[in-house]
Formats: sequence, structure tokens, C-alpha cells
Amino acid sequence: MDFTVKTYRSLLNSLLDAGYSFLSFDEYLASLLPNKLVVLRHDVDLLPFNSLRTARLEHELGIKGVYYFRAVPESWNESVIKEVAELGHEVGYHYESLTTCKGDERAAYDDFRINLERLREIVPVKTICMHGSPRSPHDSKNIWKEYSYRDLGIIGEPYLDTDFSKIFYLTDTGRRWDGYKASVRDKIENFQEEWNKKGLTFHTTKELITAISAGKMPDKIMITIHPQRWNNFGAKWIKELVLQNLKNIIKKLIVNKNL
Repeated sequence: MDFTVKTYRSLLNSLLDAGYSFLSFDEYLASLLPNKLVVLRHDVDLLPFNSLRTARLEHELGIKGVYYFRAVPESWNESVIKEVAELGHEVGYHYESLTTCKGDERAAYDDFRINLERLREIVPVKTICMHGSPRSPHDSKNIWKEYSYRDLGIIGEPYLDTDFSKIFYLTDTGRRWDGYKASVRDKIENFQEEWNKKGLTFHTTKELITAISAGKMPDKIMITIHPQRWNNFGAKWIKELVLQNLKNIIKKLIVNKNL
């Protein structure tokens, strides 16, 4: 059964068994990199206690990653944010300022600064990551065409500061590993066709684990996890399955409309 906590543990263990080291994003930007690495990114869109569960599991396995929290009640939970950081994970800001400010770049930058400082009152923050907001016409990364996050002491943004010619990108967006087909923004378009030609396309976590165990994965990988998608079997698991399937239909319509 896919997208259960047990399956997530199996995925992490398969990477550990294959000799991968796990890095947070700030470590990836600042460190001398090991030969085999995983940058483990978590987008805390909803259900922050799901993120706390994955953070505890990863800590138990000796793994660290980065957790990006949105500045909305569905994501922002100060006790969770503090504990995630105390477990040794990096915490960053999952910004969506152009969406919340309806495309007003000046207002979006001010909104970004205010929320960044709020988060820094809880934990140190060195990196940020855009929240896709698929139903919005605005891509929040576009505020960095006018302003610089480095002026605010931010050292990196995964979509803007990762050389994807050197690191393979995987995301569980859409509750599947080939969700880029229906994704509005969580995809790396310039390299996806090349990865597909190499056979680096997966639908289920079982397929992904099989490739890892067989040594068929690149040495450097960035993986984005949405912890609200990973639940023990029950009402939450079924709800997420149904909702994500519906969202994938809507997102695919949006993608086709923009073609």
C-alpha cells in the first residue's frame, strides 16, 4: 500500500542501505558534498503534525532535511516548528507572497519580509522555497526579478539555486512520483525530458525503492515530500487519496489551458 508511514520508512531505509548521505538545503549550498547525497525537502502545506511525525522518524534513522512552513494557520504551528528544528532539521519559509498579495510586487515583498521575521523569531532561517499555489495565476518566484532575498540574509531558494544538471529531482506532488505531468509549478521542465529518456520515471514508491535498491538512481538526488500525503491506512489516508486524485484532474486542466 502506497503513501503510508510504513512505506515512507521503507523509502528512507532503501536510500540509507544504498549509501546515500542526507543533507538539509543549507548544507547542500555550503558544504563539501559527499559522493552520494539526498537533499530531503519537505513542503509543509497542511497538517503540521504530519510533518512532526516524519521529522521524528527521520531523526530516529539519523536523517536530516529541510522543512518549509507556510505563513497560514493550516501550516504554521510554533510548537511543531520548534520541535522540528530541535530534532536537527533545517526550517525555512514556504512563501506565496505574490498570490496572497494578488500580484502586487511591492506588497508581496513587504509581506515576505514580515513573515520571514516572524519565523526568525522562532528559529533561524537561511533558505526559502516557493509554494506553488496552482490555482493562482501568480508565480511567487517572480518577486525576485525585482528584489533580492540575499539582502535579507537568505542564502538560497531550491528552484533558483540548484544546478539541476547535476542533481536529479523527485517530488511526490499529486501523491505520485510522476505528478509533474499534472503539476503547475512543482517541476523542472528543462531537464524532465532528459530524465525520462534515462528511465528515471516512477509512479509508485515501490517502483522507486526497486530502482534505488538496484543501483539505478543518480548519485545526487533532491526529493520533495509533502508530509500531509503520508498517513497510516484509515480515514486520513482515504481522504488524501480521493482529494489528490480530484486535484490532479483540476491541475491537468490548468496545465493544458496554459499550453
